[in-house]
Amino acid sequence: MDCFERIEALVDAASADAIDRARVLLDQFDDKSQTIAQAIDDFLLDLMTLVFVIESTQEMFHYPARRLAHLKLTRIRLLLAS
Repeated sequence: MDCFERIEALVDAASADAIDRARVLLDQFDDKSQTIAQAIDDFLLDLMTLVFVIESTQEMFHYPARRLAHLKLTRIRLLLAS
């Protein structure tokens, strides 16, 4: 299982420790460029928001927050591929 598959599983689980685990997995890419570092920060912020939404709101808000986190992760993957 590669790094991004693990992070996608963390997004799907969206537990409190998912943020720290994702941060550890993404640390290997943080020094590639400023753009990638910013994309990682954006993703982690959305992951934190997702965890908050899941812990404190109705289920109807879970999918949009999860979708946003997946989109930000896709952005990181595309930036690393270019």
